[in-house]
Amino acid sequence: MAEVPSGLRYVQDHHWVAQVEPGTVRMGVTDFAQESLGDVVAVELPPVGTATTAGVAMGEIESTKSVSDLVAPVTGTVSAVNESVAEQPEIVNTDPYGSAWLVEIAIEQAAPTSPLQALLTASEYARLTGQ
Repeated sequence: MAEVPSGLRYVQDHHWVAQVEPGTVRMGVTDFAQESLGDVVAVELPPVGTATTAGVAMGEIESTKSVSDLVAPVTGTVSAVNESVAEQPEIVNTDPYGSAWLVEIAIEQAAPTSPLQALLTASEYARLTGQ
């Protein structure tokens, strides 16, 4: 059974999101996603400074089974990229919630409420994935 940490938010595209500081979130792929993908062999991440739009692809993750889009969970700008994942994509399979984070995004602050509130809670994501 895949791990679903309670302190994170989730999107239906099987990415997790954590607030790292006010106005900045970190994202990665969920344990469920890495299990479904199988052995991850390549990760294409957007460069720092790339504008993101919630729900729109911003990169790719390739496994021995398929190629999947990395979908932005929030609208903003990529402020950091985890180069370790690009160089060693297999860490997605071994530590999806830790050292295998993918990007940090500075959130566009146009909305009066946090965009994280629109994302799934751990229990909602667990129900979505049948956990």
